[in-house]
Amino acid sequence: MHTAHNSLGIIFFPAFDWAISPTHPEREERLLYTQDQLTEEGLFDIPGITEYKPGLATAEDMDRAHFCFPSAEAVCSASHFVSAGGAITAGRLVLEGKKDKAFALVRPPGHHAMKVVHGNRGFCVVNIEAVMIEYLRERFGPLRVAIVDTDCHHGDGTQDIYWNDRDTLFISLHQDGRTLYPGTGFPRENGGINALGATLNIPLPPGTSDQGFLHVIDRLVLPALDTFKPDLIINSAGQDNHFSDPITDMRFTARGYGLLNQKLNPHIAVLEGGYAVQGALPHVNLAICLAMAGLDFDHVREPGLQPETIRQSPEITRHIEELCGSLLERHHSPGTIPMDGWEKNGCFIRERNIWYDTDGIRDQQVETVKICSDCSGALKVETRSSANPLSLAVEIPRNACPACLAAGLGWIDAASADRRYHSVLAHNRVEKTYTRFTPKS
Repeated sequence: MHTAHNSLGIIFFPAFDWAISPTHPEREERLLYTQDQLTEEGLFDIPGITEYKPGLATAEDMDRAHFCFPSAEAVCSASHFVSAGGAITAGRLVLEGKKDKAFALVRPPGHHAMKVVHGNRGFCVVNIEAVMIEYLRERFGPLRVAIVDTDCHHGDGTQDIYWNDRDTLFISLHQDGRTLYPGTGFPRENGGINALGATLNIPLPPGTSDQGFLHVIDRLVLPALDTFKPDLIINSAGQDNHFSDPITDMRFTARGYGLLNQKLNPHIAVLEGGYAVQGALPHVNLAICLAMAGLDFDHVREPGLQPETIRQSPEITRHIEELCGSLLERHHSPGTIPMDGWEKNGCFIRERNIWYDTDGIRDQQVETVKICSDCSGALKVETRSSANPLSLAVEIPRNACPACLAAGLGWIDAASADRRYHSVLAHNRVEKTYTRFTPKS
């Protein structure tokens, strides 16, 4: 019997008690076939590969990554706390040295959940990768983290959470937002005022196959990672680029996913999308597990695979080759001012309208970030949604310079007597305090 070259921990949580609806693509069956496939293939009989139960995230864990209104307990189900806890378990296995790598095969997913949370959007309530990352940073120190999102849909939530974080590189490979939800993820979206270039969006045309994805990894993603030099690489392992996925238009294969993972060589993978629950997910997950363990995956073949029918057109090949060159140049020379806001009194301000498509909630935000060359900048967000009245969120980053620390504390102090706000959330990462209060008259 083969032994894993990399010890691998697999955390499995199918969330039997959570579904948007019985026929929704994001439903219980998503992981049941995978569980059967991994067992039938004898994956857990391979020395070095171990299955682990997920832990349970707390409301404080959620609050490190999010501003939840009216509270984390109100917006999250029990399954969300376990799913995020599963991601945390994966992170701890690696950072504590118990496993070389870990794969959190959990649901509900999370990469559409933004910094501010009023409900469910894009099947996501909380961003389980962000919950994991902020847990690990608080426990193990100031990690430089790279997140490579390979879901077919743009990871707009992860992008939003780390928009101004210069210590987090967010890379998203996705189907062009002009053709697919959420309609974002364009090259001009390359980071906030204090972290320009720390976001790299790679919109790919419908019909992109293994050839195109792997070209992007080789020519764009790996060079960007080499420049950033992360302490930790995380793969948001969405699997809906598969040629059989019912809600997307790409042509990736299970073997292609294995090759992508082999090249990327992440420390941790966290399941995101993927809705061909029988024909693709079990085989893609198997290929990823084998690749992470350093074992051969060349034999993995999904039913219905006909290579001649999913070949990439020459036009797509030329487009992707040109795209990689232009995006790498933009990544290295990102400019000085974002395109989506304006400067005022030493801050950068942007107004935003967020639509929660799953829950039908509209949110109007005014985001203010202190412009700073020394840290990620103090942040405040005024938010008013159809679910919650006007509230305020303030975050002081963990690497706050004295000026941004003072600005954040000043915003919190001023809000304590501002009765316009129904609720105020104050996250002081310097002191590791996460508080919520109602302003007094």
